[in-house]
Amino acid sequence: MKYFSSKNFTLYKDNSLTLLKKFPDNKFNMIFADPPYFLSNGTFSCQNGKMVDVKKGDWDMSNSLKETIEFHKTWLKECKRILKPNGTIWVSGTYHSIYQCGLIIQELGYRILNDIVWFKPNASPNLSCRFFTASHETLIWARKEQKNPHTFNYTIMKDGHWSGDSIKKPNKQMRSVWEIKTTPLSEKMYGKHPTQKPKELLKRIILASTNKGDLILDPFTGSSTTGLVAVEYGRRFIGIDKEKEYLDLSIRRYKNI
Repeated sequence: MKYFSSKNFTLYKDNSLTLLKKFPDNKFNMIFADPPYFLSNGTFSCQNGKMVDVKKGDWDMSNSLKETIEFHKTWLKECKRILKPNGTIWVSGTYHSIYQCGLIIQELGYRILNDIVWFKPNASPNLSCRFFTASHETLIWARKEQKNPHTFNYTIMKDGHWSGDSIKKPNKQMRSVWEIKTTPLSEKMYGKHPTQKPKELLKRIILASTNKGDLILDPFTGSSTTGLVAVEYGRRFIGIDKEKEYLDLSIRRYKNI
């Protein structure tokens, strides 16, 4: 059952591992996935200068590495099946998850196109002072098949105006390091998700790898930044999440675009 649907924006309240299996083959042009990092295990982070528990919810907990690997294998396998032959997938993560996903992506026969470093110039400091400050996330961009050409809007990436990115030089090829600040408060005015991505990041991803009218899936939609940007730029969107709180937040954000 659809939880919410309006024009080109649809949300499902369900477990992605269950619902993905119900979609037909070759349905989606692009998938953006920000899967759980499984960090809710008693560790701490810095927020507004204070030490805070990083537990985000039960959805971010895992009993073992084996369980985590099986989780990633299941959803990545289904995503490959439901992508169109020339479709691509973006997977976002930190070192806690991205290498697991990268290995599975290769095992499943995707073709990796790029790994993108999302550099966060305003990242939180490291409180322990025993490690380097974590200032980036990694995104893997891969296409479903080796042989079919994928969508890449080269001219938009090269000649577009990308404010706030000191790495991107005018009229030069876009590099695989993107300078984008973390999610601003203006994008959290209707509520916030603990791993909410900034619209600027999804804007670049969607404009790079899709065309108007394309169908985009986010299997871990959270507060649906992917969907908001997709609709804004004339794409169609389906998002899945099992948390009612975040689906309701998605709806509030959508209604106030």
